[in-house]
Parts: sequence; C-alpha cells; structure tokens
Amino acid sequence: MSPTLSRRGFVSAGAGLLGLSALALAACGKGSSSGGKDDAPLTRVRYALIGDGRAEPGTVLRNKLSGVDIGAELGGVQLEWPTGFPASLPVMEAIKAHSVDFSFATATAVIYAIGGGVPIVPLVAYPLPASEVEILVPQGSPIRSAADLKGRRVADQRGTTGTYSLIKYLDSAGLTIGDIQYANLTAADAESAFAQGKVDAWITWQPTAELARRRHNAATLPNVRTYDYAFFVASESFANNHPRQAATLVRAVRDAQRWIEADPDASVAAFTKLGGFGDNQLEADVYRDLVKTRRLSYSGAGQFTSVGHDAIAGTQDLADNFHRLGVYPDKVDVTTWLQDSRFDSIKRVVDAELAK
Repeated sequence: MSPTLSRRGFVSAGAGLLGLSALALAACGKGSSSGGKDDAPLTRVRYALIGDGRAEPGTVLRNKLSGVDIGAELGGVQLEWPTGFPASLPVMEAIKAHSVDFSFATATAVIYAIGGGVPIVPLVAYPLPASEVEILVPQGSPIRSAADLKGRRVADQRGTTGTYSLIKYLDSAGLTIGDIQYANLTAADAESAFAQGKVDAWITWQPTAELARRRHNAATLPNVRTYDYAFFVASESFANNHPRQAATLVRAVRDAQRWIEADPDASVAAFTKLGGFGDNQLEADVYRDLVKTRRLSYSGAGQFTSVGHDAIAGTQDLADNFHRLGVYPDKVDVTTWLQDSRFDSIKRVVDAELAK
C-alpha cells in the first residue's frame, strides 16, 4: 500500500504512547487560555502532512498548485512540511514534543490527545464521508449482511474508524464484536490475509478499500457507514498566540480542498507530476474516482466549520464505545474538553475567517 494513500490507521498501543493517565488533567481543562493576541513574533509554521503528503490539501498549499502563496498570506511566514507520519496519532506526539504546529487529525487521534494531555486546540471539524468505510468479502461469499458475520473471522485494525463502523454495523443486527472472530490486523496484513482466504471479511477505509476491491475482485456489504469526525488542530502556542494566522491557514486548507474537487482530473495530473502516485495508474484512477464521489477522509474539508455540537457528540460516542471495548483503558470526557470556554476566542476568529 502506497504511503501516499495510507493516512488513517494506528494501533491501540498508541493509547500508552500518549499516556492516558493524564486524563484527569486534560478533562479539567488545564492549559493556556485561547486569547486573541498576536504579540509574539511568528517566523514559521510547521504543517504536518500524513503519509508522504503528495495528494491532499496540504500538497496544494505546499506547491502553490492553486496559485495561493500561503506563506505570504500568513505575513511572510516560513512554512515547513514535516512528513513521514503514518497516521495522525504520531502527529499528536509531535505536537506534544513542540515539533508540529498544525495538522489534520482523526477523531480517534483527538481522543488520544485529550486523554494524553497533548496541547492541541481544535480549530474545525467535519463528518467523514458516510461511504468512506467498506466491508469487503470474496465474490460469491455467503456473507450478505451484518447478521451473516456472526461466527465469522473479520479483519480490522483495532482502534480506528473501521472499528467504530464495525461496532455500529454489528449492532444493527443485534451483534457485538464478541459474536465474531475478531482479527486485529494492520491494513497490509489484513489485505494479505484477505487475499489468501484467511479471513472471511475485512473492514477498512478509502482508498485502501477501493484499491483492494479492484485488486481482488471483492464484493462489499450493504449499509456499512462511517460515523465519526475529522478535525484540523493546532498547537496551543500557535493558536493562542497567533489566532488570526491559524484561522487563515484553516481557511486556506478549505479552499485548497475546493480546488481539488473543482477539477479532479487536473488535480490528479498535478499530484502525479509531483510523484504522488509513482507509476501506479490504479492508485491515480482510484484517487480520481474517490475525489469525484467525495469518499476520501479530506472530502469534507471543503465544507468544514468550527467544532460544533454534532462533532462533539459523535466523538464522545466513539470514545465511549472504545472505552467499553477496552481500546481506551480510561473513560475520556470529550464533551467537557471540547466545550471548554478557553476555545471560545479562537472559535470566533475561525468563524469570521470561514465566512469570507
């Protein structure tokens, strides 16, 4: 699987990495207040790109593909683009180490960050596309619905968007993960197991799902949905000391995603020229199709808003389900943390910027 297209998965061991023992401190709202000051000089912004960062809104900004010079818009600031993060959980650790200022983050990573006391400020959120997650089965499989998964061996990467969708899908048939033979596998291992017939079904997200479906001539189960949210977050030092620049960067990300979606063919051509898909025509074709049908994790970024009630409720539900399953050892109070009044000031600045 190309790192260009692998953005989302991380193992539950990450909970230990971020030290969920700091939950009480984070839930109590400790941290800097989000003021409206820009007094400290801003010389650079480090925007983390997931994977190799060759096919996403950050790629558009980094390479000025849409004609926007984001450094100039931020007042002559130097932009740095750290890459090599396989998912957004390691980015949370980088923010904690003060080596990243801004990034995309799954709801799962945000929950880990809340529990681990990572100094982030949530800027915007949006629902992931409902059709981003798929459950793959072999062609001709007797598995046709959620009920048919009972007793079957199902591959999933534990603690991800896929896990949450699997919980919800099984629940629709009155089942739980205890009713299946659950196989916790990375995407690469899951695909290998699926291809060799070692699992009966495999749940994963786009573009991995669509690539695997085409490679292995697989079928997909009906009515599988994605339920959780994605965020863009900033470090406390960036958001609190430079709220206007943080809001400008958020708006630029939104506009870059709109540029991608306005002409998917041109976007794919531009990303291909940058080496985003290597020589893999299938990946380029899949990416183009998923942009057109808006089924990628960034697809909602063209319409995101500051963090609202639905994003908070959805992320809390995810955290509660994962705690119940033991993915998170401690209960995480997402609602209290995301509704903390220290974020009110930056929220107003973001809302004003997104209204432009």
